[in-house]
Amino acid sequence: MATTPTTVDEYLDGLRPDTQRVLRRIREVAHRSVPGAEETIKYSMPTITLGGRSIVHFAGWKEHVSIYPAPEPDEALDADLAPYLDPKAKGTLKFPLDRPMPYDLIGRVIAKLAEVNRPAGS
Repeated sequence: MATTPTTVDEYLDGLRPDTQRVLRRIREVAHRSVPGAEETIKYSMPTITLGGRSIVHFAGWKEHVSIYPAPEPDEALDADLAPYLDPKAKGTLKFPLDRPMPYDLIGRVIAKLAEVNRPAGS
């Protein structure tokens, strides 16, 4: 990307078609997982927000897509997330583009992050 995107659509439009498809689907999953969520660009990547608070960031790379942050340890998710935790980048989940994308798991992660980061009164 030559310029910093100002919208999620601009960000997605700057990616390769295969990465775009995956991130568009993750975007849909995020909105289903967090009713009433909004979206913006923070840290130069798409960010799902709720009540002005960041819930999850997602980004596309050459060989994978990433979700930030990884949720805190959670018995219901830990075993499923283990293959996607990046040991070099704490708090990062990396999903290889050359494998089936676990959209259901991604939805569970985003729902958990929303539960933990939900603004008071939401």
